[in-house]
Amino acid sequence: MFIANPNRYEKMIFRRAGNSGIKLPIVSFGLWNNFSENDDYEKCRTIVYEAFNNGITHFDLANNYGPKAGNAEIYFGRILKDGLGKYRDELFISTKAGYHMWDGPYGNLGSRKYLISSLDQSLERMGLKYVDLFYHHREDTDTDIRETMIALRDIVLQGKALYVGLSNYHDDKLIEAVTILKELNVPYVLYQAKYNMFVRDLEEYKSYKNEFYGGFIAYSILAQGILSNRYQNGIPEDSRISLKRTSLKETALDENYYKLIEGLDIISKKRNESIACLVTNWCLRNPNMTSVLISCSKIEQLYDNLKILESLPLTETEIKEIEDLLNIYKRNKK
Repeated sequence: MFIANPNRYEKMIFRRAGNSGIKLPIVSFGLWNNFSENDDYEKCRTIVYEAFNNGITHFDLANNYGPKAGNAEIYFGRILKDGLGKYRDELFISTKAGYHMWDGPYGNLGSRKYLISSLDQSLERMGLKYVDLFYHHREDTDTDIRETMIALRDIVLQGKALYVGLSNYHDDKLIEAVTILKELNVPYVLYQAKYNMFVRDLEEYKSYKNEFYGGFIAYSILAQGILSNRYQNGIPEDSRISLKRTSLKETALDENYYKLIEGLDIISKKRNESIACLVTNWCLRNPNMTSVLISCSKIEQLYDNLKILESLPLTETEIKEIEDLLNIYKRNKK
């Protein structure tokens, strides 16, 4: 039976999600493509246990994570049953719905029927009575946004989620959605988006600069691993690119990419840390960024990510050096 490390909160840093009462670890754990039906359950369980042992309380899922869809929630449900579940009140568990899950017109997007049915399925897969946070996973232009927000309200009123969040919305729709949620007195706390050195749309969002709109959590911060030392000397045989478990192609690793990685490596070595740690620190430089999501296939990757807890904030000089490298990369990619 799992017994958690009594010193698990000793090093973890927590940030408040917007103006809510919720604080999240600056590093949260995402059960994405590393919890598929092809992955070893014992390995997955060990990684999740060790994440919690190091103060990671937030575990992020979605109905379609796997593959196949639903498998991540099934695995996490087993992990809870095997021992993690006795710490349920210390956990902040999130899941989502918005992408295709079943055939017919009711298994996708943002209708009331889809969202409520999907969450019922997610709770059954995980063996839970409620999740702490339920997201609408993506903007839906086919459904009246008010219908979607009312469904989120009713999910909270039914006791199936304590808070709600939004993901992958454009800024104008995000502000519209959150405005409706606040009118309906729904506890909205978090917006989740892809954010890394290559994808920076979030920085242009009005809501990103305004705490009124809740906290932010970033996914794909390492751009599926290429913003790390992982591909510094070529493509490893067990990497996502080699195993074709990513949308990334070998062509992304061109001469400009390696020049960028070389520059980031120089900065990270001066700080006595990995590129991954440097990149994570860069993503967290805005205090409105509540947390960043990591997903690991190896225990060593988890430990490397946790080194952010010992890392000093980036200086203005280091931020400028990184910005110069990114500008050169962007200019040469045109």
